Amino acid sequence: MHRKFGKKDVIFIGVLLGICLIVLGVWYFAGGKQGALVVVTREGEVYGTYSLSQPQTVKIKNSKGKTTNVLVIRDGKADMKEADCPDKLCVHQKAISAENESIVCLPNHVVVTVTNSKKEGMDGFAQ
Repeated sequence: MHRKFGKKDVIFIGVLLGICLIVLGVWYFAGGKQGALVVVTREGEVYGTYSLSQPQTVKIKNSKGKTTNVLVIRDGKADMKEADCPDKLCVHQKAISAENESIVCLPNHVVVTVTNSKKEGMDGFAQ
C-alpha cells in the first residue's frame, strides 16, 4: 500500500524547513562577533597583544632581532602586509577582525589571532 502525501504532510515538511532556516540564520548572523584584540604569537610564545581600535604597525622580529613580518592594524582589522618567507601565503590572506579568525605564517612560526579578552591559558578545549 502506498500512502499519498496529504495536507498535514506538506504542513509538517514546511514547518521543518522553516525551523531549519531559522537555525541557519541565527548561526550565520551570530557567528562572527567583532573582536577587540589581536594576539600575536611567535614560536609558541605570546609576542604581543594589540587593540584593533588603535591604528598601528607592528614589526614582528625573530630571536635574532630581524623583522620577519609586518602586521598593520587599521579600521578595526589586522592585515599581514609584509613577510620575508618564500611563499608569502600570510600576506595573501584576508584582513581579520572577527573573533577567532587567524593569520598564520608557518615558515616564521607566527600566528595572529583575534580575541575579545586578554584571558590566556586553558580554554574549554585545552586540558
